[in-house]
Amino acid sequence: MDAHTRATTFDAVARGSLRRWAWIVAIGVVLLAGVPIVGALLGATFSYTLRTVSAGGALLGLVSGTLGSFVVLRRESLLGDALSHAALPGVAIGFLLAGRQLGVLLLGAGIASLLGVWFIRVVVSHTKLKPDGVMGIVLAGWFAAGIALLVFIQSRPDASQAGLDSFIFGQAASIVRSDVRLLAGIGACVLIVMVVLWKEFKLITFDPEFAVANGYPVRAISTALSVLIVVAIVLGLQLAGVILMAGMLVAPGVAARQWTDDLAQMVGLAGVFGAASGSIGALLSALDADIPTGPMIIVVACCFVAVSLAFAPGRGLVWSFRRRTIDGRRFRRTAILRDLYHYAYDHAGPDQGVPEEFVCGLRGRRPTLRTLAQLQIAGLVTRVGGPGWRLTERGWRAAAADARRQRLWDAYSESFDRLGLPIVEIDRSVDLRDLLAADEIERLEQAVAHMQEVPRVRG
Repeated sequence: MDAHTRATTFDAVARGSLRRWAWIVAIGVVLLAGVPIVGALLGATFSYTLRTVSAGGALLGLVSGTLGSFVVLRRESLLGDALSHAALPGVAIGFLLAGRQLGVLLLGAGIASLLGVWFIRVVVSHTKLKPDGVMGIVLAGWFAAGIALLVFIQSRPDASQAGLDSFIFGQAASIVRSDVRLLAGIGACVLIVMVVLWKEFKLITFDPEFAVANGYPVRAISTALSVLIVVAIVLGLQLAGVILMAGMLVAPGVAARQWTDDLAQMVGLAGVFGAASGSIGALLSALDADIPTGPMIIVVACCFVAVSLAFAPGRGLVWSFRRRTIDGRRFRRTAILRDLYHYAYDHAGPDQGVPEEFVCGLRGRRPTLRTLAQLQIAGLVTRVGGPGWRLTERGWRAAAADARRQRLWDAYSESFDRLGLPIVEIDRSVDLRDLLAADEIERLEQAVAHMQEVPRVRG
C-alpha cells in the first residue's frame, strides 16, 4: 500500500469516526433535551422533587454507564451484581454504629463492597475456583447477611425509625439538592480518574497478558477499576437500591456495544444511554405516584438494550435478518446462473435453452422460479420454448466471469504454495484479483492455462 493510499484510508477512517461522534452527540442532545418536552406533553409537573430526582438519575446513569462499559467488555457483569448486593450488610452495620446518618451508611456500604472485591481477588488467586463462582458466593453470602441484619434491626425498639429497606429497591424521593451536588462532585472525580487511567484500563480490558509482560501493575489497575465501580454503586443506592444497581452498570454498556467497535465511542454512548435512562425513568415515575423511580429507570435502560439489539446497524437482529436474506438471495442467483451456464456449455453453447424441470430439480421448484423471475427482471436470463430458460448475452458474460474467478480460486487452492503466493482467507464470493498483486495473478492465470479448459464451478 503506497503513501497516497494509506493517507486516503486514514482520512476515510477519520471522517467515519467524526460522523459517529457527531451521531453520539446528536443522540445525547435529542434524548436529554426531549425529556422536558415530552414531560410537558404528558402533563408532568416539574416540581422540585422531579427536577432533583431527574438530575440525580442522569448523573448516576452517566457515571454508571461509562464504568459499566469496562464491566461488559471484561465479561464481569456478575461483578457489579455481586458488589451491589454486598453493600447491604455495610448499610446495616453503619446504622447500628451511627444511626441514620447517610454518610456513615454509604461509607459502610462502600467498605462492605470493597471487602467483597478483596474476597473475590484472594479466593480466585489462591484456589482453583472460577471468578463467576466466587462472585456468586459473595452475592448470596453478603446479601443474606444484610437481610439477616435488617431483620435484627427491625426487631429493635427503634425499628420504625430505621427505614433501611429503602436501600434494597431505592427511594429516589428522598434525594435532595445537596445529594445531587455530592453525586456530581464524586461522579466528576470518578470520570477524571477514568480519563487519567484510560490507557491502563483499555490495556487490561483487551490484552491483560501484554500488560503483564510489559510490567504494568495489572492487579493494582484492576483493583482501581473495581474501586471506581464500588463508588458508582454506593452513589446509586438511594436511587436504584442494591438489587437494581447492577442494571445501571450493565444495561447502558450492553446497549452501546451494539452500535460501535470503538471503545471511546462505546463509553460515550453508554454514558448517554445511562443519563437518558435516569432522566426519562424519573419523568415516567412522576406521572403516577404508584410508579417507583428506581425500577422505572432500569426499565428504560432495558428498553435501550432491546432497541439496540433489534435495530443497531451491523449487529441488530433486524439488520442480521436482512443481511441473511440478501446473502441467501445472492447465493441462489449465483447458483442458478452457474447451473444454466454449465448446462449450456456442456450441450450446444450460449444459445442452448435449459429445461425448467432440470433447473427446478436441482434447487427446488418454488425458490428457483422466484429467483429466475428476479434474474429475468435483471436482464440475465430469458424464457425460451419448451418451457425452458436461457442466459442472455449479459447473463452469459456474468456467468463466464464468475467461472473464471472460481477457476482462479481452484488454482490458488491447489498451487499457492508451489507458486510462492501469500496466504489469504479463502472466500469464493470475493474476487481474488482484489487480494493479490498483478504479477501474482499472472502466475495463477498461467497455472489455470495448464488445468482443464472448461471451468468447473462449485455450486
